[in-house]
Amino acid sequence: MALTMSEVDRFEASRPRLEAIAYRLLGSASEAEDAVQETFLRWQAADVGRIEVPEAWLTKVLTNLCLNQLTSARARRETYVGQWLPEPLLAGDPMLGPADTAEQRESVSYAVLALLERLSPNERAVYVLREAFGYPHREIAGLLDLTEAACQQIFHRAKKHIAAGKARTEIDEAAARRIIDEFLAAATSGRTEPLVRLLTQDVVSVGDGGGKVPARTKAFEGALAVAKFMRGLFKPSKAKRDLVGGSPALYATTANGGPALVAVVDGRVVGVMCLEITAEGITAFRNQVNPDKLDRATRLWAATDHGTPLLTAF
Repeated sequence: MALTMSEVDRFEASRPRLEAIAYRLLGSASEAEDAVQETFLRWQAADVGRIEVPEAWLTKVLTNLCLNQLTSARARRETYVGQWLPEPLLAGDPMLGPADTAEQRESVSYAVLALLERLSPNERAVYVLREAFGYPHREIAGLLDLTEAACQQIFHRAKKHIAAGKARTEIDEAAARRIIDEFLAAATSGRTEPLVRLLTQDVVSVGDGGGKVPARTKAFEGALAVAKFMRGLFKPSKAKRDLVGGSPALYATTANGGPALVAVVDGRVVGVMCLEITAEGITAFRNQVNPDKLDRATRLWAATDHGTPLLTAF
């Protein structure tokens, strides 16, 4: 059925919210865009005049599409080369969605998105809709065809799983930036000891190359192992320059609301390192170098000014 301009406008007004929901559910901006576009096609084919609450209808359609996608994604990720990490979103990306409350900001953090991978599709949907978008349990139950009591139980179970995997209390942005500066100085010093002092004993480093860029299939764990890896990562070599097409410029920024380092070669983002920093030190590095997951970051990077890089690596 042909949509009127007002019906198209109504969908477009919902698009930012739908994209933000889909990204949190799928951990992929490109897949989120596809899910929202499929929702539009369902909207286009529906008898829109009979839909009493369009926003609820659109959210239900989108959520069910994402649940189906998550189910198939689990099978695909069993054959994924190496570690799977979400697609990072840089500061200013509208797909990050609402950030008015601590819960909303935390729900899109890179650490929590990685933890969401441990949840079942239903747990993930309930957690995202409740924690990030404040949907009442009654509405979520209607969207997912659950009872309200079941929805509440799923939410508490999901929240418990997320809380168990989260880092200790994070520090403020200024303190995080100081630690990033210290980290870069230590990583380029050629020595392990200064790095170890910045890391927690249970620090981990995970990399996602998607089989297209070399990345260790297992995480590095522990301060000494991670420090040795970082020392080697920042050691200059022709092989590294050849791999990324030059000497990357490193910038301190934020990705998914948290501290990050972005590596850029000739305007192209070749890596995003998301750091999890607490009062005790750096507790996690999550490094996205899969080029398929950096296209959106590159487009946003090209449209904004970032000043002078902190240093040029390799």
